[in-house]
Amino acid sequence: MLCFRCFRSNTEKVEGEEKRREVSASPAAASVPSTISTGERSNLTFSTASSAVGTSVSEGSSAVVRPASGSVSSARSIPEQYEERGANSLRRFGFRELRAATSDFSRLLKLGEGGFGSVYKGVVRLPGGPAVGTVVAIKKLNPNGHQGHKQWLAEVHFLGVVEHPNLVKLIGYCADQSKRGPQRLLVYEFMANKTLDDHLFNKAYPVLPWDIRLEVALGAAEGLLYLHEGLEVQVIYRDFKASNILLDEEFRAKLSDFGLAREGPSAGHTHVSTAVMGTLGYAAPDYVETGHLTTKSDVWSFGVVLYEILTGRRSMDRKRPKNEQKLLEWVRLYPAESKQFSKIIDTRLEGHYSKQGTRKIAKLANSCLAKHRRDRPAMREVVESLKQVMQHKELDADGGASAESSPPNEVSRKPTTEDVAVASARRRMLHLAALGENANSIARRRFMLMRAAAAPTLS
Repeated sequence: MLCFRCFRSNTEKVEGEEKRREVSASPAAASVPSTISTGERSNLTFSTASSAVGTSVSEGSSAVVRPASGSVSSARSIPEQYEERGANSLRRFGFRELRAATSDFSRLLKLGEGGFGSVYKGVVRLPGGPAVGTVVAIKKLNPNGHQGHKQWLAEVHFLGVVEHPNLVKLIGYCADQSKRGPQRLLVYEFMANKTLDDHLFNKAYPVLPWDIRLEVALGAAEGLLYLHEGLEVQVIYRDFKASNILLDEEFRAKLSDFGLAREGPSAGHTHVSTAVMGTLGYAAPDYVETGHLTTKSDVWSFGVVLYEILTGRRSMDRKRPKNEQKLLEWVRLYPAESKQFSKIIDTRLEGHYSKQGTRKIAKLANSCLAKHRRDRPAMREVVESLKQVMQHKELDADGGASAESSPPNEVSRKPTTEDVAVASARRRMLHLAALGENANSIARRRFMLMRAAAAPTLS
């Protein structure tokens, strides 16, 4: 993850207001204070760190941004909603229980690592769950990392309130005190297929088929739409990127990591003024320049990920030639209307995609990446556009589908809905099988390395 320090801004006043408005009465914060000294946030930083959950404040404006559901005047903040229902929906785990669930946080069970800390695979006993236990993902806060208790608390609050098929489910948390100091952990549902980032950019994974890429994009878009319009208050995700899109056993997309999430602007305001935080290559330029955060900031990030899905390239890649390192600059050389457009499509797809569908995705991405936020579509429009593209997710002749796939004397016919579903299921099963073989080979290599390390050396 790329991080850097940038210019100072006059956001200290806003941050001080956030700090005063924090809610610390929840069970998740019972053992430690829910505030952090403002000295820790004196500079604007691109990182995975987050600001507090609090009532949003912005500069005055004549326009009004309102959530799609609920009245602005009666809308309750996320911490208030958490106190009412979220606090009772999450289970509080003991540190010993989670340490046992992960075999004392064994490196063999480590799933990944980020600014928050490390994520481990574990098994816990849940009420009503199987007797053998439930497989979960356990994220352990690194006390020396960039993110702290405030970000941990933000994620507890948000995930304790939101509920949607395309948002990861938080099962519970740990807020214990041990000999080594405060222990902050989060327990999530386990996502068998890791992240979209893994499948797009890690060559050890099988190629993600075109139709599944579209389904992942649509699922992620519906998750953002729910955050923007489906709650009492508007929620801005603020860290939309491929590594935060988790994939379950059916490759259903679920947004994760809500440490950066913020409530949207209050009545009478068009944006939230905040310290600039996010991930390099995904943050909207207007947000970076002004610190003005809106839902259109998420829309910009979504456009970046759409191009990553099309190209199989990261938004920033220093390993590529200089003129190809910045994805958005490179793809502009091959507009969707040009004859050379196909040059940007992920070569690993080997032509197995809809040419018409890829052009529509590129045009949608371009609209999301409009310079002025007012020109970008709302996520509702993005979802509708993706649903239209889904009609072209089957392979077409222009996309490079081989003519040899059908007997020479067979009369060509338009694939039925059942044909498309069967083909999609077959590709998905092949992808899962290849993924399983890859995971097994990695496990075998780890075992052999541990065995060799444990073997006695001869003098």
